[in-house]
Amino acid sequence: MEKKRIIELRGKAQQLRPTVQVGKEGITAAIIDELSRQLKKNRLVKVRLLSSFEADRHESAERLAQISGSVLVEVRGKTVVLARE
Repeated sequence: MEKKRIIELRGKAQQLRPTVQVGKEGITAAIIDELSRQLKKNRLVKVRLLSSFEADRHESAERLAQISGSVLVEVRGKTVVLARE
């Protein structure tokens, strides 16, 4: 995905609320299913990594993007933005 498009998606993501939350259980099959479903419907999804989530947030964001077949748009704090074209 080109840089200009990623910047555009970051702007759109600011108005979204996180709709998927990852807690102490980590990245489970249920989370991947829900994330894939939302990406198919909305194309842009915000994921919140709860404070009980202990894994590295950047590595986890990359993993979420890879598993769900999406593009990592942004990691800001404990919030991850993913998009699917």
